Amino acid sequence: MPIAVGDRLPAATFKTMTAEGVKEVTTADVFAGRKVVLFAVPGAFTPTCSKAHLPGYLANRDAILAKGVDEIVVTAVNDVFVMDAWSKANDADGKILFLADGAAAFVSAIGLTLDLTAAGMGVRSQRWSMLVDDGVVKELNFEEKPGVADLTGGACMLGHL
Repeated sequence: MPIAVGDRLPAATFKTMTAEGVKEVTTADVFAGRKVVLFAVPGAFTPTCSKAHLPGYLANRDAILAKGVDEIVVTAVNDVFVMDAWSKANDADGKILFLADGAAAFVSAIGLTLDLTAAGMGVRSQRWSMLVDDGVVKELNFEEKPGVADLTGGACMLGHL
Protein backbone atom coordinates (compact mmCIF):
# COMPACT_ATOMS: atom_id res chain seq x y z
CA MET A 1 0.00 0.00 0.00
CA PRO A 2 1.47 3.40 -0.96
CA ILE A 3 2.21 6.09 1.55
CA ALA A 4 -0.69 8.46 2.26
CA VAL A 5 -1.37 11.82 3.85
CA GLY A 6 -0.91 11.47 7.61
CA ASP A 7 1.73 8.74 7.32
CA ARG A 8 5.25 9.17 8.68
CA LEU A 9 8.11 8.72 6.24
CA PRO A 10 9.98 5.46 6.84
CA ALA A 11 13.59 5.47 7.95
CA ALA A 12 15.81 5.50 4.87
CA THR A 13 19.30 6.51 3.83
CA PHE A 14 20.13 8.52 0.73
CA LYS A 15 23.37 9.74 -0.79
CA THR A 16 24.06 13.36 -1.67
CA MET A 17 27.10 15.21 -2.94
CA THR A 18 28.76 17.82 -0.74
CA ALA A 19 31.90 19.92 -1.11
CA GLU A 20 33.67 17.18 0.86
CA GLY A 21 32.36 14.39 -1.38
CA VAL A 22 29.59 11.80 -1.12
CA LYS A 23 27.65 11.94 2.13
CA GLU A 24 24.92 9.67 3.48
CA VAL A 25 21.86 11.40 4.93
CA THR A 26 18.82 9.85 6.54
CA THR A 27 15.19 10.79 6.52
CA ALA A 28 15.69 11.98 10.10
CA ASP A 29 18.55 14.27 8.98
CA VAL A 30 16.43 15.87 6.27
CA PHE A 31 12.90 15.93 7.70
CA ALA A 32 12.99 15.94 11.52
CA GLY A 33 11.66 19.20 12.90
CA ARG A 34 11.44 20.78 9.46
CA LYS A 35 8.87 21.55 6.78
CA VAL A 36 10.14 20.14 3.48
CA VAL A 37 8.79 19.95 -0.05
CA LEU A 38 9.89 16.63 -1.52
CA PHE A 39 9.39 15.67 -5.14
CA ALA A 40 10.43 12.64 -7.13
CA VAL A 41 11.24 12.14 -10.76
CA PRO A 42 11.57 8.92 -12.75
CA GLY A 43 15.08 9.88 -13.81
CA ALA A 44 17.58 12.71 -13.86
CA PHE A 45 18.22 14.11 -17.34
CA THR A 46 15.03 12.56 -18.75
CA PRO A 47 12.91 14.97 -20.85
CA THR A 48 9.97 15.85 -18.58
CA CYS A 49 12.12 15.79 -15.45
CA SER A 50 14.66 18.18 -16.96
CA LYS A 51 12.41 20.43 -19.03
CA ALA A 52 9.42 20.80 -16.71
CA HIS A 53 9.61 19.23 -13.26
CA LEU A 54 12.94 20.49 -11.89
CA PRO A 55 12.71 23.90 -13.63
CA GLY A 56 9.28 24.46 -12.07
CA TYR A 57 10.72 24.09 -8.59
CA LEU A 58 13.70 26.30 -9.40
CA ALA A 59 11.37 29.01 -10.77
CA ASN A 60 9.11 28.86 -7.69
CA ARG A 61 11.83 28.24 -5.10
CA ASP A 62 11.81 31.65 -3.40
CA ALA A 63 8.01 31.80 -3.25
CA ILE A 64 7.82 28.27 -1.80
CA LEU A 65 10.43 29.07 0.85
CA ALA A 66 8.59 32.32 1.67
CA LYS A 67 5.58 30.18 2.65
CA GLY A 68 7.54 28.69 5.58
CA VAL A 69 9.14 25.73 3.82
CA ASP A 70 12.65 25.03 5.12
CA GLU A 71 13.95 23.17 2.08
CA ILE A 72 13.04 21.78 -1.33
CA VAL A 73 14.33 18.27 -2.01
CA VAL A 74 14.31 16.10 -5.12
CA THR A 75 14.91 12.36 -5.21
CA ALA A 76 15.32 9.87 -8.02
CA VAL A 77 16.45 6.31 -8.52
CA ASN A 78 19.81 7.43 -9.86
CA ASP A 79 23.28 7.27 -8.38
CA VAL A 80 24.74 10.20 -6.47
CA PHE A 81 27.08 11.15 -9.33
CA VAL A 82 24.23 11.44 -11.83
CA MET A 83 22.20 13.48 -9.34
CA ASP A 84 25.18 15.77 -8.74
CA ALA A 85 25.74 16.25 -12.48
CA TRP A 86 22.02 16.99 -12.96
CA SER A 87 22.14 19.58 -10.18
CA LYS A 88 25.15 21.29 -11.73
CA ALA A 89 23.70 21.16 -15.26
CA ASN A 90 20.61 23.01 -13.99
CA ASP A 91 22.42 25.56 -11.78
CA ALA A 92 20.58 24.07 -8.79
CA ASP A 93 23.51 23.59 -6.38
CA GLY A 94 22.59 25.10 -3.03
CA LYS A 95 19.03 25.78 -4.19
CA ILE A 96 17.51 22.29 -4.07
CA LEU A 97 18.84 19.27 -2.19
CA PHE A 98 19.40 16.29 -4.52
CA LEU A 99 19.01 12.89 -2.84
CA ALA A 100 20.07 9.74 -4.68
CA ASP A 101 17.91 6.68 -4.01
CA GLY A 102 20.15 4.52 -6.19
CA ALA A 103 18.78 1.12 -5.17
CA ALA A 104 15.15 2.33 -5.02
CA ALA A 105 15.05 1.51 -1.29
CA PHE A 106 13.15 4.64 -0.23
CA VAL A 107 10.67 4.68 -3.09
CA SER A 108 10.03 0.95 -2.55
CA ALA A 109 9.44 1.56 1.17
CA ILE A 110 6.80 4.19 0.40
CA GLY A 111 5.20 2.06 -2.32
CA LEU A 112 5.70 4.48 -5.21
CA THR A 113 7.89 2.53 -7.62
CA LEU A 114 7.42 2.51 -11.37
CA ASP A 115 8.63 -0.44 -13.45
CA LEU A 116 10.28 0.97 -16.57
CA THR A 117 12.15 -2.24 -17.36
CA ALA A 118 10.52 -2.47 -20.80
CA ALA A 119 11.95 0.98 -21.59
CA GLY A 120 15.41 -0.11 -20.44
CA MET A 121 15.35 1.97 -17.26
CA GLY A 122 14.60 -0.65 -14.61
CA VAL A 123 12.67 0.15 -11.45
CA ARG A 124 12.24 3.88 -10.94
CA SER A 125 10.07 6.24 -8.95
CA GLN A 126 6.67 7.45 -10.02
CA ARG A 127 6.40 11.21 -10.49
CA TRP A 128 5.02 12.69 -7.27
CA SER A 129 5.37 15.56 -4.81
CA MET A 130 4.67 15.90 -1.12
CA LEU A 131 4.80 18.39 1.69
CA VAL A 132 6.40 16.80 4.75
CA ASP A 133 6.17 18.41 8.19
CA ASP A 134 8.46 16.90 10.83
CA GLY A 135 8.51 13.60 8.93
CA VAL A 136 4.73 13.38 8.40
CA VAL A 137 3.15 13.64 4.94
CA LYS A 138 0.76 16.61 4.86
CA GLU A 139 0.17 16.87 1.09
CA LEU A 140 0.66 14.21 -1.60
CA ASN A 141 0.27 14.68 -5.35
CA PHE A 142 0.56 12.28 -8.30
CA GLU A 143 0.56 12.81 -12.03
CA GLU A 144 -2.39 11.32 -13.87
CA LYS A 145 -0.63 11.26 -17.26
CA PRO A 146 2.95 10.32 -18.14
CA GLY A 147 5.22 12.98 -19.58
CA VAL A 148 3.80 15.91 -17.61
CA ALA A 149 4.62 17.59 -14.33
CA ASP A 150 1.48 19.63 -13.81
CA LEU A 151 -0.03 18.22 -10.59
CA THR A 152 3.39 17.63 -9.00
CA GLY A 153 5.23 20.71 -10.23
CA GLY A 154 6.52 23.72 -8.36
CA ALA A 155 3.66 26.05 -9.28
CA CYS A 156 1.06 23.51 -8.18
CA MET A 157 2.86 22.87 -4.87
CA LEU A 158 3.07 26.60 -4.27
CA GLY A 159 -0.70 26.78 -4.69
CA HIS A 160 -1.13 24.13 -1.95
CA LEU A 161 0.95 26.00 0.63
